[in-house]
Amino acid sequence: MTKRLTLLAAAMILFSLILAPANTARRPPKSASAPQAAKFPDLSGVWYMHGKFGVNRDLSPGGDLPFTPWGLERMKENQRELNPDLRCLPPGVPRMWTLPFPFEIIQLPGRVLIHYEQDSIVRDIRLDGRAHSAELPLYTGDSTGKYEGDTLVVDTTEFNDKTWLDSAGHPHSDQLHLIERISRPSHDVLHVEIAIDDPKTYSKPWKAERVFDLKADWEISEIVCEENNTYLNAPDAPADK
Repeated sequence: MTKRLTLLAAAMILFSLILAPANTARRPPKSASAPQAAKFPDLSGVWYMHGKFGVNRDLSPGGDLPFTPWGLERMKENQRELNPDLRCLPPGVPRMWTLPFPFEIIQLPGRVLIHYEQDSIVRDIRLDGRAHSAELPLYTGDSTGKYEGDTLVVDTTEFNDKTWLDSAGHPHSDQLHLIERISRPSHDVLHVEIAIDDPKTYSKPWKAERVFDLKADWEISEIVCEENNTYLNAPDAPADK
């Protein structure tokens, strides 16, 4: 009897060893985990211009900008004209970065939204690798983006030429190509590097920067230009071209 039990036990152990690889192959080890979604830097929140940037609304890095003859003439025209936003035209970018209004960055899978309080403008930055749309020129251009480490890199083209680069009246043409590098060097600080390339207006590319502070307890409000603009219906306001 003892011999039979011993043989039976040995047979059961052998049988279990034979089946073990097949059973293991059917289900992953307990330590295995599901694939993780791609990580990206957290740039979300409501932001407002920092310190000296709230006073200086001129993007030029100092000194004379490298104007082409066309660009210099356009600059002189802008200095004679009424500020475009006083006619309730959208400010466009990069000028939106220079205005004393907060904005909110909202990060979603495959896209980033930047909601500017000024005129309730929303930029929709697609991160899916699509090409720029050339259907029509836009005030804020057509933006695509990608993450490079802790930085969001935004590539924008397809502009019209109706906006200024900043409140100093620096012009641009419909050939403007904008690269913005948005990063968060610390929890409460947002840094935006702006690279401006417009061969019709400037003989070489140039850069500017903006710094913003986190406003954790702020919310974006509604600004309606037509109801807050004392210049829009002024009798001596120049007509929009």
